[in-house]
Amino acid sequence: MAVAIKPPSFSLRFLGPRYWLVWLGVAFLYVVSWLPLPVIRLFGRLTGWLLSKFARSRVNVARRNIALCYPNMPAAEQDKLVRQNLYRAGMAVYETAMGWWWPDWRVRKHGEVEGFEHAAAILAKHKGVFGMALHNMNLEFACRVLGLKYPSIAFYRKHNNPLMDYLQYHGRARSNKYMIHKRNARALMGALDGAELCLYLPDQDYGRSQSIFVPFAGVSEAATTTATMMFIRRTNSEPLLITSQYTQGGYKVKFYPAMPDLKNLDDVSGLTLLNQKIADIINEQPDSYLWMHKRFKTRPDPNAPSLYK
Repeated sequence: MAVAIKPPSFSLRFLGPRYWLVWLGVAFLYVVSWLPLPVIRLFGRLTGWLLSKFARSRVNVARRNIALCYPNMPAAEQDKLVRQNLYRAGMAVYETAMGWWWPDWRVRKHGEVEGFEHAAAILAKHKGVFGMALHNMNLEFACRVLGLKYPSIAFYRKHNNPLMDYLQYHGRARSNKYMIHKRNARALMGALDGAELCLYLPDQDYGRSQSIFVPFAGVSEAATTTATMMFIRRTNSEPLLITSQYTQGGYKVKFYPAMPDLKNLDDVSGLTLLNQKIADIINEQPDSYLWMHKRFKTRPDPNAPSLYK
């Protein structure tokens, strides 16, 4: 399997009627992305409101996740957090356009990187940086911010729509050194052994295969992939956590201190500690997190009722 994803090429069929609605949506996002950031944020609020009306199933998932993770939070505060998260979800639509099409000068104006010295210290030892990134709403734009500081390597999932795949790949290629197929674990390990900065998302429910159940926030048994520990143990790298946060003037990519001792822990201890750290970071700005994903859909007992019913 090739290391880097082959860039998709433009096709004349993209000009056909089948793709006209896609082009219409892309044109709208492109035009909006050139507006001042405060105006784009107004579009984000409107889109968040539309999501509250027309994406109720996703809203209910977010509401349930927040209730599970913050069982002691008063109901009124939970409702407020859901509303804030909807705004962040609406804004994510435009942040994708910003990440793909903003010029470098504008990304630098509204984006900053904090704590990169933690990654730099690892790179100085000729080791790879296993950057465990949180699945925040603004991750698409944050990757562009990081890319201007230090180009990284990340997994790539092909889009089902060929035109969107073309736009998505070339948009993300502006910030990444190169991208590898999401199932090409060997390529990621090679990049880490080659002292590259690599991004990995350890905080989602990837199913029962190669997962164990350890605590995550208020949930005592959350499916957590053991691949994270495999990458840490089998490569010449050091792990650290990365998050992306909103600021008054834009966005911040934040690096946390390295966690070299994870390599010496067993899966249960290591992933329990990792989930605790992730939960602590989420608490710094909980409205930014991707609560609309069914983080707890896989249960220890496959016959147990879903937490989302």
